[in-house]
Amino acid sequence: MNELITVVSRTIGDEHVQTVNARDLHSFLEVSKDFSDWIKVQLGEMFAQGIDFEVFPLKGENSTRPRIEYALTLECAKHVAMMSRCAKGKQVRDYFIECERRAKAVDPMQMLGDPAAMRGLLLTYTEKVLVLESKVAEQAPKVEALERIATANGSLCVTDAAKALQESPKRFFAWLQQIHWIYRRAGTSSWLGYQEKVQAGFLEHKVTEVSRSDGSEKLVEQVRVTPKGLTRLAHILASN
Repeated sequence: MNELITVVSRTIGDEHVQTVNARDLHSFLEVSKDFSDWIKVQLGEMFAQGIDFEVFPLKGENSTRPRIEYALTLECAKHVAMMSRCAKGKQVRDYFIECERRAKAVDPMQMLGDPAAMRGLLLTYTEKVLVLESKVAEQAPKVEALERIATANGSLCVTDAAKALQESPKRFFAWLQQIHWIYRRAGTSSWLGYQEKVQAGFLEHKVTEVSRSDGSEKLVEQVRVTPKGLTRLAHILASN
């Protein structure tokens, strides 16, 4: 089958997939509507960036302002083609199906003797490495800050721990109870840490002196979050 639209391998999200340039598809389908308006309507809310398509800037030779290009997965492109409701739409859909079939039929060992295929593969993995390096660089300050916290001395009361993690103290207490970090004994108002969290070094208990409403003092046992516990909670919150 003659090449109707150029199909190239790109990384979308975490996957290496075959893609087509949406502008090439727009041109092949001979759509009269302006591309920027057309592509927004076609993608709508049905397709998600990073899964079905990716956006990338392409700087022209005579322009300082890059234009926005869209790389569509073949599955996304097939849907867009069929939505065009024209003879070319079915033609290009069949073409994409054939491209997928050929890609699945390629023997990886054959690529070793194909310089163009190897070059494309290397460029793809180079692109992945650059994305990962960028993510690592972005996360480095946060990781360093958490490491400093984990090795610090002292501990925080639950209210101060909530503030340190930028959480509402009321919701934070309820959340710690929900994930089985703290609990109350029946008939008491003081919070205690579960023994397994204390043994893990996430929580500790300290006897604290507090003032009564009449001005007298009393000693109470208070659960506190250790630096190690604060780091752990930060990771849990980030993953959620």
